[in-house]
Amino acid sequence: MKKKIVAGNWKSNTGINEAKELAESIAEGLAMRSGYCRVIIAPPTPYIGALKAIANGKLALAAQNSSAYHEGAYTGEVTPTMLAGVGATYVIVGHSERRQLFAETNEVVARKLQHVLEAGLFAILCVGETLEERENGQAKTVVEQQLQSAMLSTVNRDEVGNVIVAYEPVWAIGTGKTATTEQAGEMHTFIRSLLAKTYETAADEVAILYGGSVKPENAPELFACNDVDGALVGGASLNADDFLAIIDANR
Repeated sequence: MKKKIVAGNWKSNTGINEAKELAESIAEGLAMRSGYCRVIIAPPTPYIGALKAIANGKLALAAQNSSAYHEGAYTGEVTPTMLAGVGATYVIVGHSERRQLFAETNEVVARKLQHVLEAGLFAILCVGETLEERENGQAKTVVEQQLQSAMLSTVNRDEVGNVIVAYEPVWAIGTGKTATTEQAGEMHTFIRSLLAKTYETAADEVAILYGGSVKPENAPELFACNDVDGALVGGASLNADDFLAIIDANR
């Protein structure tokens, strides 16, 4: 059965000492809490091994990206197996910044997702529409295409519990804009219905996170929406107090 989740994506931020201090502050905050949701942090890849001891069961570690290839002559690529070896248990796949800035197609995202699952890791699959796509009435079509290509047509029923879906309206990432509770709830319910068509009752195992300028101020309202099981947090995850406040809102 799915569990409530809050994941922090640090992106290309923090130096190694700052990353250690931030992870320690979050871990210490969780040590003073009971019954909190599953908490995941995704630091820059080079720091994962250094944060493993700090995480120490309180935090799960995620990579922000992984290779679309198996090991071999692919200079600069980092495979899911390598990430597992240094302490990652989750990998973010298909983040909008990867799709937009690095031209990752649905097919590339699908390959990455399969490699993550084959390595025995959990995947956080990101889907979401741009502002232009939403204004043109294409939001659901885009999300369905992304979900169909990467997950529905490739992930079998036995694996579905190892995938988390993160809905991130691209127009709300780093802009200060946030989807209304009606918009978020509608899209999350739509995603759940797509999962149910393919996986039937197993769809209930899939946590669906909201990602798009989540802050302590709007987290309680977002978490009250239908089928919103948690959040993929960007900027607010770089501040321990803000991140802990979001975690508190998702109990």
